[in-house]
Amino acid sequence: MREPGRMDGRPDWPLWEVFVRPRRGFGHTHAGSLHAPDAAMALRNARDLYTRRGEGVSIWVTPAAGITASSPDEKDAFFDPAIGKIYRHPSFFELPEGVEHL
Repeated sequence: MREPGRMDGRPDWPLWEVFVRPRRGFGHTHAGSLHAPDAAMALRNARDLYTRRGEGVSIWVTPAAGITASSPDEKDAFFDPAIGKIYRHPSFFELPEGVEHL
């Protein structure tokens, strides 16, 4: 039975963004997107799709509709206040000996 408004017969599930943390001590990185009816199914599908070889220790899923992003067209005005804060650049800090990931 076809869903109203869909020609291919698939349900109109929301889009979820998937973030995977590959190992402890690392941050989550965007792995991709998928469609699922709810968060629990999105989490299971993300596990099956993006960590097939056991490369993840943690997965986050979030509805794509809930993400607010800046516009690349407005980057100059949006990021302009940070330009004058050069002390925030990592060149002002020395890494301790033996630190690999900071």
